[in-house]
Amino acid sequence: MQLIFEKSRSGRLGFRLPESDVYVFESLPQKYCRKEEARLPEVSELDVVRHFSGLSRLNFSVDTNFYPLGSCTMKYNPKFMEKAASLEGFSLLHPLIPQLSGGGILAQGSLEVLYHMDKLLSEITGMAAFTMQPLAGAHGELTGVMLISAYHKANGSLKKHIIIPDSSHGTNPASAAIAGYDVIVIPTDKEGYLDVQAYKKALSKDTAAVMLTCPDTLGLFNPKIKEIADLAHSAGALMYYDGANLNAIMGKCRPGDIGFDVVHLNLHKTFGTPHGGGGPGAGPVGVSSKLVDFLPISRVMRRDDNTYFLDYQNKKTIGYVAPFYGNFLVILKAYAYILALGKEGLIEVSENAVLSANYCLSRLKDYFEVAFDKICMHECVLSASRQVKYGVHALDISKYLIDKGFHPPTIYFPLIIKEAMMIEPTETESKETLDKFIEVMIEAAKLSKKNPQALNLAPEIMPIKRLDETKAAREPDLRWKP
Repeated sequence: MQLIFEKSRSGRLGFRLPESDVYVFESLPQKYCRKEEARLPEVSELDVVRHFSGLSRLNFSVDTNFYPLGSCTMKYNPKFMEKAASLEGFSLLHPLIPQLSGGGILAQGSLEVLYHMDKLLSEITGMAAFTMQPLAGAHGELTGVMLISAYHKANGSLKKHIIIPDSSHGTNPASAAIAGYDVIVIPTDKEGYLDVQAYKKALSKDTAAVMLTCPDTLGLFNPKIKEIADLAHSAGALMYYDGANLNAIMGKCRPGDIGFDVVHLNLHKTFGTPHGGGGPGAGPVGVSSKLVDFLPISRVMRRDDNTYFLDYQNKKTIGYVAPFYGNFLVILKAYAYILALGKEGLIEVSENAVLSANYCLSRLKDYFEVAFDKICMHECVLSASRQVKYGVHALDISKYLIDKGFHPPTIYFPLIIKEAMMIEPTETESKETLDKFIEVMIEAAKLSKKNPQALNLAPEIMPIKRLDETKAAREPDLRWKP
């Protein structure tokens, strides 16, 4: 609808309809009204498109660049998933429709997606049921710890602490602390695994849960994981699975089968949905049968006539953890991804992820220190400690990769590895892409000896050169200047 912007009879600026003398801003106090017309730039559509297209070409994205971003998987997002999420029956559905349409009669398709996603994720992980509500991985973590707390309280047991390894993701201790628990940190042993002896000493009747990533952030699968779980259960504690690395074991091993009671998943890390950039996430949480009664409400259930409805009758529920039903369109994309791949496809995902990581490790271990020189899972951890004697650090190598068109890997994490460079090639990258990345890494290793300054000054060909990162973090300049 076209509006006319002009002065009214009183001399105040306002908008009116072509056939009306009522001005939109007439009722606004004078002090809030513009005294003169806005000086808006006159720019053609063509110039605008070229401007933003040019800016987009300066960005790194998974569509244009390889992201070896260990522990924060950046896999390719298949475009058919975006198409599925753009179907009007899903994208234009008002979130209140399932509650206001006679038990969801107008939203049966969307409720069916949520119901079947619950069943699919339960089968993949070995859990009894899932909630789709958590809006991100860290939100799922907190939800999982809240479920653990509710379970113990319902059983009259007031636990005090949660055990977490020193190689864990930083959100693990944060989630435990927010939920009111103390955190006991267990060191990594010389083999790269949780120190079982230290773990046994820390485990007690006051332990609420053990939070583990499996495989862990060092890219290793702990061969004693079943023993660790059995010890936790014998002490009355629950096992919590940080699902960040599930794509390494899908179809090979189910967390529920090795003793985990609570699982959170990052749909962007395992099932191809978009990641980061401030966009929507999804962190569904699954539980074993003894925790189902504590799941958030509402839950999607199926009637005998195969229609779906929202169930609010769970008396032990921890309540709502998010509005409505989670980030539905993100969940829908992951649902489409699972259906497209099927069982055999998901198994192949894990096989390719592990193969890619070990290929990178085998080709790079002669040029960089290796945290633990053994077969890894989906990611490998290298160290630039060998290059430090030439004045080159992990940060310098990362900046050099930017100049070469590669997004840097995760650096300085896990914290227990000096000069860490965590590389996760994912299952979606070709051997040709991996070879190009590996050659640049080898080039950087050789250059650190011959010309370290070339690495110290990188990036040199990007629009933004090397920043003072401490100053940038403490004094961010977020204001646009003409």
